[in-house]
Amino acid sequence: MSLPRTRKVPFGGDYNPEQWPEEVWRQDYRLFDAARIDTVTLGVFTWARTQPALDVYDFTTLDRIVERAGAEGRQICLATGTGAHPAWLARAFPEVTRVDFEGRRHRYGQRHNSCPSSPVFRRLSAELARRIAARYAGHPAVVAWHVGNEYGGACYCDLCAAGFRDWLRSRYGTLEALNTAWYTTFWSHTFTDWDEIEPPSALTEHWRGPNHTAFQGITLDYLRFMSDAMLANFVDEKAAIRQASDLPVTTNLMGMYRPIDYHRWAPHLDFASWDNYPPDDRSPAWMALAHDLMRGLKDGQPFWLMEQTPSYTASRDVNPLKRPGVMRLWSWQAVAHGADAVLFFQMRASRGACEKYHGAVIGHAGRDDTRVFREVAALGAELDRLGGTTLGARTPARVALLFDWDSWWAVEISDGPSRLVRYQQVVHAYYRALWDAGADVDVLPVTADLTRYDVVVAPVLHMVKDDLPQRLEAVAARGGSVLTTFLSGRVDVHDQAFLTDVPGPLGALLGIRVDEWDAREAEVVNPVRLTVGDSEVGVESRLVFELVIPQGAEVVGRYGADFYAGTPAVTRNRFGAGHGWYVGTHLDRAGVDRVVRQVLSRHDLLGPYADVPEVESTVRVAPDGTRLRFLLNHRSEPVEVDPARAGLDLLTGDRVTPGEPVRLEPYGVRVVREEPADG
Repeated sequence: MSLPRTRKVPFGGDYNPEQWPEEVWRQDYRLFDAARIDTVTLGVFTWARTQPALDVYDFTTLDRIVERAGAEGRQICLATGTGAHPAWLARAFPEVTRVDFEGRRHRYGQRHNSCPSSPVFRRLSAELARRIAARYAGHPAVVAWHVGNEYGGACYCDLCAAGFRDWLRSRYGTLEALNTAWYTTFWSHTFTDWDEIEPPSALTEHWRGPNHTAFQGITLDYLRFMSDAMLANFVDEKAAIRQASDLPVTTNLMGMYRPIDYHRWAPHLDFASWDNYPPDDRSPAWMALAHDLMRGLKDGQPFWLMEQTPSYTASRDVNPLKRPGVMRLWSWQAVAHGADAVLFFQMRASRGACEKYHGAVIGHAGRDDTRVFREVAALGAELDRLGGTTLGARTPARVALLFDWDSWWAVEISDGPSRLVRYQQVVHAYYRALWDAGADVDVLPVTADLTRYDVVVAPVLHMVKDDLPQRLEAVAARGGSVLTTFLSGRVDVHDQAFLTDVPGPLGALLGIRVDEWDAREAEVVNPVRLTVGDSEVGVESRLVFELVIPQGAEVVGRYGADFYAGTPAVTRNRFGAGHGWYVGTHLDRAGVDRVVRQVLSRHDLLGPYADVPEVESTVRVAPDGTRLRFLLNHRSEPVEVDPARAGLDLLTGDRVTPGEPVRLEPYGVRVVREEPADG
């Protein structure tokens, strides 16, 4: 099963006409025409209206909504409506609401409020999905199914405790194996009966919050279980849909979202889709990383950008407005990294509740002359001109960055060396260096096939599982480069330390050992001297300082302070025809950039605009071999760049030729269909 069949990049987004009288629908579709909106996501939160009581289903409103969208010529991504359960369900079956980390049973309210282990919730949500699919499967406007909405959160109720025990029986088979995996000889924790096992919470193994646990193995497995429990909810609904329809099924993911291991979900998604709400408006590399992570879920298959705001969000303490041109720029950035749809939340601004100030294509006044609406309409016209050129296009990356939820969880629930280390931030630092250098990157799980990559970057590869060491060694042996960092190679799949020198099974590849490490407050800086070619440069390091002892590796950078001044901070080890690189400390941005560019240079993988700050260049190759280069200016001032190849700008119709600089306006975009390198 692949992406929905469309003739062009779908453009539109989350539309909630159930919130409005039908005369407003007429205004909306007139404005949709003006903005070239061709796709709407419908019914995301309609459970209470579609099923107003236990044995009552009323499709009157949803029928009118779907029929109107089809009659207006729109494609429909139709939701199952189960993103939040109705009030009657919580009253009739109180066990469907969640118990929080502190042990409190929640009452009805908000969303993300359903216990994933509740048999009632699972049965009724799947039944609603079955009925919706049976009713609308034959509708010609429906192109995809949207299950749930932004799955997340956690539950610690008795139902989840029982589900956790079942999950553990399946995973370990015997209590003996479980006790071994969890190292329960520590603190008299040996379990002699499955029913003795409790979810790790503030009432059991934790103190000072979810990241402070006495038993990392127990907490790690509960994180895995909860991710799988919510996946079971998705699978329930997908199976119900499949009784009536073979159209593609997805759910909107949330990029780098810690509670759910999207790699475990990926095989069950027909196509990936996600909601792009970055932490601020100054982090283009952060968004690029998330886009590449989503594309990597399905081995490079394009994804849908299911949600983004056209202007501002409403969920943060401070909600900055996208500057003129930024919405267009970020939309094209998504396409540049593999998006085959550009959709918004929301199409019309809600009148009340917590999203009334969330940005929308159509504001409360319903005007078509606002700046935001004009920019949306202009983008719609550009996507119309582009047509289906980018559909199905893939990214020809030769660099892989490994992203691992298990390592993320394990390093952040660990007691020591430092709670100041944040997995996501370290991964982003190395991705940003790759992004600055102009490298196309695939962000992959640790289980991925690495044979087509020249460079593999694996920051904070804390947990090393299965045959990964051998596959990384194979990359280096055939001439590639592997780069990893401090806190890598520390623990196995059960979060138990390897009974060997750090970095465990990565030691042979990296040619080092680590006997000691130092951790300091964030303001403590240890200078590092890096060797770059025939010269040295000074950079800074913080947080964790590993004392690296070469076991064949050459020294590339040395600490400048403390009793370990002069000892290695960065090393490079020859392994076969390639190298294993190790960075034993948290380098600053300049340091990470220097190391990453040395690695890329060896493989001639620096991009054509590596020395032009904030200008992004990516490549996608269409199924027919068409090569598309996206040029994105993330700066608020214009810049000129020399085209990498001759070609045609598909947005303007202008020819581009090497040697004749191309001007990129502030937040400007070019999409160049490049000619073959030989002309």
